[in-house]
Amino acid sequence: MVYFRSLRAIALACALCIAPAAAQAESLREALTQAYLNNPTIMSALLSVYSAAENIVLAKSAKLPTVSGSATTNLGSFQVSGGAFTTGDPSFSLGLTYAQNLYDGGASDADIEAARALTELSRYTLQNSEQNVLLAVVQAYMGVIRDTQLVQLRQENVKFYQAQVDSANERLKIGEGTKIDVSQAEARLAQATASYQSAIASLQTSRASYERYVGHKPSNLNNGFDVAKMLPRNLEAAIAEAVASHPAIRSAKAGIRAAQASSESAEAAFGPTLDLIGSLCAIDCIQGGGQGVTGSLRLSLSVPIYSGGRNGANFRKANIAQIKSEVDALAARDQIKEAVISAWSQMQSAAATITSAETAVSAGELSLNGVIEQRDVGQLTTLDVLNAQSELSSVRE
Repeated sequence: MVYFRSLRAIALACALCIAPAAAQAESLREALTQAYLNNPTIMSALLSVYSAAENIVLAKSAKLPTVSGSATTNLGSFQVSGGAFTTGDPSFSLGLTYAQNLYDGGASDADIEAARALTELSRYTLQNSEQNVLLAVVQAYMGVIRDTQLVQLRQENVKFYQAQVDSANERLKIGEGTKIDVSQAEARLAQATASYQSAIASLQTSRASYERYVGHKPSNLNNGFDVAKMLPRNLEAAIAEAVASHPAIRSAKAGIRAAQASSESAEAAFGPTLDLIGSLCAIDCIQGGGQGVTGSLRLSLSVPIYSGGRNGANFRKANIAQIKSEVDALAARDQIKEAVISAWSQMQSAAATITSAETAVSAGELSLNGVIEQRDVGQLTTLDVLNAQSELSSVRE
């Protein structure tokens, strides 16, 4: 069961956290484990499972007997009649009442099935919350790595443009450059500095997102892992796996079961109910003051005749809810399929972009070095160097 698998996962995560921490990079697996332990969204969903499971007990109680005890004390009585005043003796009695439903047209069975379906739905909702949180952890983890590298890259750009400003000033001093070269280099330096500050702000945002989901600040993250082995072999396999096992789709199917059971329960309200009722009284229960025990056992049959349209409205409402649950399940399936296709396309596009960018970076570095050499011998200008560096920076980012 999902519920118990979740508990085992938590226990495993606890065991991992008990191990002494070494001064090393925090892996993605460790970040996911910490998030599973610390994220309140997952804990809230787990508590919802506990709460939903209690509804099964509540539904089963309708088929079980109820027994209640009572104690009555009469402190005394008086009577005035014909000028005479009389009093009664105090009395005390104990009672026991037993009641059990014998037949309700299947309403109790339907309510139990609905409670089980809703509990199953809450478990799949827990799974969905886990997936959403863990996805957010992966995104935050990679966001910190990405923005850290971006800060480093833009910091290198600042150093490069600062060197170009210094070089332009030196060339101006010896008469090989112009003030325009210096101004152009200073303008690019100002742009690079602004981009560097923007990257720092983005990194701070990513670090805050990481701390929100994982529970602590990021430290020494690394991207030394390969997710290719975890992916389905093709798009069709990914769609089939998602349709078969995605918790959102399973939740929708459990919702259909719950709606069907609720419809059956509403239909049972049109039928009769039969109850068994028993009572037992001891001590001062016999009229006339005699001592003894009295009891009774009876059957109570109730048949609805007119309810002002309440039963019919409840039944129609339950049928509409059942139809809606089926439509919602179709919508969930289509939404998941769309998300899988979109994610798969983005993954392929990202892989192609990375390959192209690696080639472009290699070519851009060679081009920049050539432009610098040509500038140094007077064949190109400082502006050409600045443009080449700008193009290389764009490709790297």
